[in-house]
Amino acid sequence: MNYRLLCRLLGIVCVLIGGSMLFSLPWALPGLANRTGADTPGIEVVEWDGVAALLGSVAVCVLFGAMLIRTGRSSKGAALFQKEAMAVVGLSWVLATVLGALPFWFSRTQIRPGEPVTFIESMFEAQSGFSTTGATVLTNLENPDMVPYCILFWRSSTHFLGGLGIVVLFVAILGQGSAGKAMMRAEMPGPTKEGSMPRMQATAWAFAGIYIGLNLILILIYRIEGMSMFDAVCHGFGTMATGGFSTWNASLGHFNSAAIDYTTIIFMILAGTNFTLLYLSLFDSPRRLFRDTEWRFYLGIIGVLSALIIFFGMRHHDAGFDTFSSSLRYSLFQVVSVITTTGYGTGDFDNWNNFGRGSLLLLMFVGGCAGSTGGGLKVIRHVLFYKILLLEVERVHHPRVVRPLTLGGSPTEDQELRKSIPVYFCLILGIFIASWLILITFEPSTTWGADLNRIAAVAEVMEEADPGADSNVTRRELKEHTLDEKLLDCASAVAATLNNIGPGLGVTGPTKNYAGFSQGGKLLFVWLMMLGRVEVFSVLVLLMPSFWRRF
Repeated sequence: MNYRLLCRLLGIVCVLIGGSMLFSLPWALPGLANRTGADTPGIEVVEWDGVAALLGSVAVCVLFGAMLIRTGRSSKGAALFQKEAMAVVGLSWVLATVLGALPFWFSRTQIRPGEPVTFIESMFEAQSGFSTTGATVLTNLENPDMVPYCILFWRSSTHFLGGLGIVVLFVAILGQGSAGKAMMRAEMPGPTKEGSMPRMQATAWAFAGIYIGLNLILILIYRIEGMSMFDAVCHGFGTMATGGFSTWNASLGHFNSAAIDYTTIIFMILAGTNFTLLYLSLFDSPRRLFRDTEWRFYLGIIGVLSALIIFFGMRHHDAGFDTFSSSLRYSLFQVVSVITTTGYGTGDFDNWNNFGRGSLLLLMFVGGCAGSTGGGLKVIRHVLFYKILLLEVERVHHPRVVRPLTLGGSPTEDQELRKSIPVYFCLILGIFIASWLILITFEPSTTWGADLNRIAAVAEVMEEADPGADSNVTRRELKEHTLDEKLLDCASAVAATLNNIGPGLGVTGPTKNYAGFSQGGKLLFVWLMMLGRVEVFSVLVLLMPSFWRRF
């Protein structure tokens, strides 16, 4: 491991992160930061606390980056091999989490009135932004005294940087020669089918160009549809990055606009599409998009599941499913939001029927297409896993038949996928189960405090109504119900963070957040969000002592 080269490259990443914070400063000015339809059009004075926090964070990033660059100055011109490239990717995300947390911490952003965020909660918010998860611990986004406009803009900016990929931006600007390929693969996980362009720097610029172009188009459309510039930019970043951070407590549901909802659906679908495929469809032939196996499955899942949710939603008379048009709008939006791992909400899907809730929970493990800004396991892995299962079942009764793993009628270039895909599924399943068990074991019951208070209140009412009644039976039954909720809530919280969804079920539902979890639980979620955003192996390899040996 060339540690000096590693220091120099990570130092450049620190400076880039610090420099990106400067773009949030203008939003501290009166008149520029205003929200659509707000009673108070915007701030009346400069948000000096936010300005000081951002400038202090920039100073820390630049100073720390300069120290690292100076430490590795003698490595200029040294070759960057795959091991160093993987280390740069993994450690860049660790640095982004820590440095990106500084604006929240320095500004004393409040999680609740009079309760500033801790540094762990600041890291949670930063990692949720960079990993494009969209989970939050902030309870009131609409009060500038609790969350300054400029800090709220930085929060959305982390989506823009994370969606593009810190390392993709790094490769686009600096190139890094042949090692850029290893860095790009680690940054944009998932088995890919389309070959990249010969020069990885050109590939990175192509991704960046499509991503920035779609962001600009979406922001313009949002403005035409009535959003303020502040809301349009923040929600544009959250949509194309498949992140889901909003500037309103009710998310996109605040606008209650069918036009905005359908616009967001279209751009979420584009954001969940393989960017290489978008590039080739744009500059070669649009038919490439419709011939692609993964993209057809991706649209098929959206269409079939939306239809089923409409059927059961109308049958159970769920909120918003009164007419077919409203059912189509809300079901399609939520299905696309979850499969692309965006996490925006237009209503409380936690109050849907069990089929709808269960379907969305399972959909969290699907994700978008490989090479997209979406998280999750990726659609292509599910397609290949299904094909691998068929081959293995056939091998049981036809052991002498040898068939290659095919995709789109042609054998896959990497036949090792037949082994690596099941291993990846087992690894994700193992991480999910272990994290779930840790959470249900160590997370205190006070997280479900509202339910415990309800138990006590119901028992007291029973005692007052009938002093001779056995209220302990009711207490025990209600407590068992609360424990059942804890099992499901913890499972959905782990799934939502590991797959970069954001909102889950129960205490982490679309109308709630992660503020009630303990500091240890939030730290676990930070780790899970990082694992979900970057290729799992690129993060886990950092924990192996052999990886850090010089030879």
